[in-house]
Amino acid sequence: MASWLETHPPRRFSDLALEESTIETIERVALQANPPHLLLSGPPGSGKTAAWRLIVRQVLGPSWRSTTHVLQAKDLAKSAGAMAAFESFLRPGGKDSSDTLASRTSLDAFDSTFSQVSADDIAPAGHESQRGSQTDVHISRIIVIEDADYLGHKRQPLLRRMMEATSQTSRFIFTAQTPSRLIDALRSRTQHIRLTGVPRKQIESKLAELCASAGVEPVRGILGDIAHISNGNLRKAIFTTEVLALRDLLGERGNLHRLLTMISTNEVQRMIEAALRGQVVEWRWEKDGYKNTRKLKGALGI
Repeated sequence: MASWLETHPPRRFSDLALEESTIETIERVALQANPPHLLLSGPPGSGKTAAWRLIVRQVLGPSWRSTTHVLQAKDLAKSAGAMAAFESFLRPGGKDSSDTLASRTSLDAFDSTFSQVSADDIAPAGHESQRGSQTDVHISRIIVIEDADYLGHKRQPLLRRMMEATSQTSRFIFTAQTPSRLIDALRSRTQHIRLTGVPRKQIESKLAELCASAGVEPVRGILGDIAHISNGNLRKAIFTTEVLALRDLLGERGNLHRLLTMISTNEVQRMIEAALRGQVVEWRWEKDGYKNTRKLKGALGI
């Protein structure tokens, strides 16, 4: 079962819950023939992931999924052998190989119809980007480093050298909550786009739209309450609304208060993180006395 975050993502730049000037900047950058490396910064739930997904779709065309590579730096920082995993991501051929992920070209860069794509896929700008002649150098890949402020200072210099060596064929997009934790050499090579927390009215409007799509009728005022407690975090607002909707609790405003008092902040964070990994409904077998029982895990089981 996919979450609303996955089934109702923004499909056009105009769908982003951002300030008009920020949307215009993002669209202008994505339509450039020679787009820059990007740094998208902002608080949690401000739309960084939604923004980079639309940017890479516009730059790379309908087959963007086959030439977009994503690394979750926050998860990497928590794991053992982080440096080895980082080098393996950037150098698929091995650490002694001169071949890097960013230096690899792709036929999709010259023919956007080379890979099989969905028929209902639309360009975020309303039209595909102009690719120029077949002899022009095209952007082959985009490497996305999410939560780049968790990279640490040992791994960042490797990215700087790679950005310099492969600037003709690849682009890097970094997302961060605290961009000052990136070294100057990386920040100076990117165009920095700052995102702010989503205004309450925009959150409330988006929640109403999602409820209508799901055939849910929330009681008057509860969406405003959710927008208020989300404090500019649209992702948190959407997931909270979905949890209440799945449990048929949107019919009374007091249910939101009861939900918040029943669960701790850590549990909310675990719910959101599980949902973002696609683990909204997940069943697992666990030992219960002398027998195995099937228990609900994932976001809705927390």
